[in-house]
Amino acid sequence: ALSAGLISFGVTWPIAIRFDLQSQLFQFQEFFHWILPYRINYHLGVDGFSVPLILLTSFMTLLVIFSTQKSDIKNLPHYHAAFLIMSGLMIGVFCALDAILYYIFWEAMLIPMFLIIGIWGGPNRIYATIKFFLYTVLGSLLMLVAFIYLYLNSGSFSIFDFYQLPIALPAQILIFLSFFMAFAVKIPMWPVHTWLPDAHVEAPTAGSVILAAIMLKLGGYSFLRFAMPIAPDATWLLKPIIIALSLIAIVYIALIALVQKDMKKLIAYSSVDHMGFVTLGLFTLTQQGVEGGIFQMISHGLVSAALFLCVGVVYDRMHSRMINSYGGIVTIIPKYSILFMLFTLAALGLPGTSGFIGEFLILMGAFKDNFLVAVIASLGVILGAAYMLWLYKRVVFGKLVNEDLKKMFDLNRSEYLILSCLAVPTLFFGFYPDPLINTIEVSVTDLINMHNTNIASK
Repeated sequence: ALSAGLISFGVTWPIAIRFDLQSQLFQFQEFFHWILPYRINYHLGVDGFSVPLILLTSFMTLLVIFSTQKSDIKNLPHYHAAFLIMSGLMIGVFCALDAILYYIFWEAMLIPMFLIIGIWGGPNRIYATIKFFLYTVLGSLLMLVAFIYLYLNSGSFSIFDFYQLPIALPAQILIFLSFFMAFAVKIPMWPVHTWLPDAHVEAPTAGSVILAAIMLKLGGYSFLRFAMPIAPDATWLLKPIIIALSLIAIVYIALIALVQKDMKKLIAYSSVDHMGFVTLGLFTLTQQGVEGGIFQMISHGLVSAALFLCVGVVYDRMHSRMINSYGGIVTIIPKYSILFMLFTLAALGLPGTSGFIGEFLILMGAFKDNFLVAVIASLGVILGAAYMLWLYKRVVFGKLVNEDLKKMFDLNRSEYLILSCLAVPTLFFGFYPDPLINTIEVSVTDLINMHNTNIASK
């Protein structure tokens, strides 16, 4: 499994290295006829939106497999196989340029995650698994209806043909809402977010890592790939509603996170909070906002994965996720405390970390679009700092009230290596965001120009 993960990670690097940053076209395309009567094709390609997420997926899969190499998980080969299959399917979503191929990848990736939570999850894993599956499948069915409508009008399932299709505003609204139901559940946006905390709490640590780092990003990516370019008029018309839902997620979910007693559930709610910033940035429809939303997706993928791994480290030693089970561990496990602090500060957007760049660009785009929206979003930044710092203070600092904590041992070599592999890009992109910004810039500019041209023509 580790060899397969290394090979997968290795073959994604040439895509990033050879990617033409100046081109607006999809690159590295593969095309084969598949189901000729219905013009369904095996069509893959990447642009600036795809490349960073493909690299993140292969990187996180490799770390997850490495993190469980000495684990006592039952049926470990099957466990690793589920992650490798899911990695391939998620990369397929980021590459697919045919709607039916995309839909197959989108639905099929639920199966390995369903098994990971349902077989290797916690005591309430069946409830969490069924809730996760029902939410995501029901939303996806509306997306399939939208694809069929677009096919009947364009005669093809090619995304390129969908982009060229002139669609009346009433139809655009229905198409956008169909996409919205599928993508909002995946992100997840308020109020369809309730499956995520249950799934995170019951999933094994590796499952939570992939769920937070990659699977939530599929919704944001899909807005950029389908909803916004196919239904541009509806995007502008419904933009205030999406921004309002994003602001609710940013503020309300942060308040919910403040009162959590379970570390994993708190970090799960923080994911909903941070993805609220992502949708806010994307739907400002400004260059800075959209770039910030994509940057935040990558940053959150790194930081949330690290935070879930940090929870997994202490859970493996104490078998408790409750915050009140800890306190005063800074003198017992100092290496862990330092790395946990780094990822906590990155999650609240401290300058010098990747979290700051994403939030800064999103707030810049929000100020450019609407001053009041930016002010409310800034309140969410303050609340985010509050719940993350309070979590760190209660777990790491204070008096050592639990004598069992003295038996804890610091990070072993593999845990230290894994968390360090996440710390390096978190700091690198915090100080030098250009490689990521340059990769996405042309695609973002193309999307913004398309919307501006469309509005000007109206």
